[in-house]
Order: sequence, then C-alpha cells, then structure tokens
Amino acid sequence: MIRRVVRQSKFRHVFGQAVKNDQCYDDIRVSRVTWDSAFCAVNPKFVAIIVEASGGGAFLVLPLLKTGRIDKAYPTVCGHTGPVLDIDWCPHNDHVIASGSEDCTVMVWQIPENGLTAPLSEPVVVLEGHSKRVGIVTWHPTARNVLLSAGCDNLIIIWNVGTGDALINLEDMHPDVIFSVCWSRNGSLICTACKDKKVRVVDPRKGKIIAEKDKAHEGARPMRAIFLADGNIFTTGFSRMSERQLALWNPKNMEDPISVHEMDTSNGVLLPFYDPDTNVVYLCGKGDSSIRYFEITDEAPYVHYLNTFSSKEPQRGMGYMPKRGLDVNKCEIARFYKLHERKCEPIIMTVPRKNEVKLEELLREVKSLKDLVTLQDRRIAKLEDQVAKVAI
Repeated sequence: MIRRVVRQSKFRHVFGQAVKNDQCYDDIRVSRVTWDSAFCAVNPKFVAIIVEASGGGAFLVLPLLKTGRIDKAYPTVCGHTGPVLDIDWCPHNDHVIASGSEDCTVMVWQIPENGLTAPLSEPVVVLEGHSKRVGIVTWHPTARNVLLSAGCDNLIIIWNVGTGDALINLEDMHPDVIFSVCWSRNGSLICTACKDKKVRVVDPRKGKIIAEKDKAHEGARPMRAIFLADGNIFTTGFSRMSERQLALWNPKNMEDPISVHEMDTSNGVLLPFYDPDTNVVYLCGKGDSSIRYFEITDEAPYVHYLNTFSSKEPQRGMGYMPKRGLDVNKCEIARFYKLHERKCEPIIMTVPRKNEVKLEELLREVKSLKDLVTLQDRRIAKLEDQVAKVAI
C-alpha cells in the first residue's frame, strides 16, 4: 500500500501574479463609504468601480483595454442622489449593470458598446421599494431580467427588471441588517447572512425559510455566506475571540458544521469568491494585502488550504472576472481586480503546466545542492587553515 505524504490536487501549485504598471487603471478615487461590499464588478468587456463623488453617488465604467492613467474628467454613471454601495453586472448581457445606493433606490443602466463618452445620468429603469439604503444587488444566475436587492430595512425584493415590478417581497424574515445574499447555482434558493448571527436558506417562491443556523459564527462583526456547486454553504465570519473563521455547512443538517477553520485576528471582513469549475474559494479580506485560496473537496478536512498571494498594498475592494473572460490558453483560472486607494490592479491566478512545476522543483534542488557545495567549500577552507596553523 502506497501512503501519500502530500494530498494530490491539480491546483496545489496555483500562483498569483500582479500585472505590470502600464496594465493597471491609475488615478481612480475609490469610494471611501463605510460599507463592506466589493466596490468593483467586472465582466469580459468592462470594469466598473464605485468612486468618490460630490453631491450624490457615481461609479466608473471602463473598457478592459483602457488601462493607464484615467483622466479626472472621464465620464461616470451618476444618476444616484446618495453614495453607491453595490454594483453587479448582468450575467446575460455584458452592457447591463445594476446599482444599489443610499438613496433607497436600485437603478439598472445600459452601457454603450464602446463605453461612456458622456456622463450617464438616465437609467433604463429605477426600482423603488426599499425604505432605507440598498446595500446588496445581485442578478439571478439563470433567469434573464430577474434582480435581487436587499436593504437596511431588512427587506429582500426580487424584481422583474423588464417591467420594473417587484415579483417577490421577503419581509419579516430578517430582524436585523442583512450582510450578504447569494443565489444557489440554479437560482432556486438563496442563502443569507444577517446581523442576528443567523445563516438562513430561503425558498423565495414559497417565501419560506427551509434551513437556518443560529450563531454560525459567534463574533459580532459581519458574516458572509455563499452557495457552493454541490449545494453546501461556505461562510466566513468571526469567533467570540474576534478571530476570523471560515466554515462549511450542509443545509440539510445545519446543527454542526462539516468543517471550521480559524485563520487570524485581523478585523477586515473576508469576501469569498467561488469558482464552481475548480471548486476553489478565494478569500479577500478588506484592508488585507493578501488573497488566500482553498480547495473544497469530499475528503476530510474538506477545506484544504492551497496558498496565499501577497502584495504590499492593502485592498479597498475586489472585482472577480467570470470564467468566460479569462485567457485559458495561458492556464488562467481566475482574475481579480484589486482596488487600491487610487488605482485598480489586475491579479492573474495561473495553474503552471506540468513541465513548469518540474522545472521549478529541479531549480530548487540545484539551488539547495549549490548551497550545500558552498558550505562544504567553506568547511574545507577552514580545515586547511587549521592544518596550516598546526604545521607551523
């Protein structure tokens, strides 16, 4: 019987690499609003970034190829009367984006083919139904023109964007602020994380909570919950001792987690980004300067740490490119758009080819042998000196 020392995985050697300076988006005044959203949304054509704006809320929409310094006078999407808190690109149309704002409205925008040439202040549709600021907007993954919004009025509304009507109102389910909402893979369920420390799984058609877990993470700071491809739920939060945690849950039995990992004592909220094709979860902490990534498998401990991409600058927000926008010929499996204080920096995650991994291992071996030879040479020189002294 062969005993494996190292767990076999195709993604053990995934590494991150920041692009060169001329491929970044410079001189962008990223929003300073105190809200734990990603502040950035990306698709294969555009990158959208929530920015500082006087007298209302605005976000930039840049064609992906428009890198370098962005002119201060570059046109923005500026129809909101309060700061923009969240943005999300439609998965079915790369020119449609939704935004939620402190002005209690959700707006849906149509971006021209080649990007903006003048400020855009007229949305395609304004969705009004929240009584407090709207902090979460997310499109349905499989049904066209269906958009979910969640506000600080503890209300979730599912909209028909085509008609501008509310299809479903989920009220009286959350007694406090909703931190995150995520659709299941086929869009039949949603999972939510709330300030009352509960994670809920909701069937929006029936308007029923079908599973919930009290004190999924015992800390008071914000939690995040996302659905995985197999229907399990992945959460990030804080322990009672303010340590950051991640956990895996089975919604059919939420008494005990499948797996819990303690991470560190930083106070930045962990934003999870999930790739269903590779089953890898990337965790980006607000205010951190690193991206940690984990592989989810069927074998214990179920959540396997892979690696960390580290840089010098802390991140203010993060955009995640959908798989169809990646360069698979270069073995790219994920691409992030990291927001600094005044720029946006793409970070590319790559699986090295087998021969590259082998080459790296050989080079490491050569280096260690060279170090050993150098050490031996020094020892020989020392012994020769001692022999010479004794001979005299």
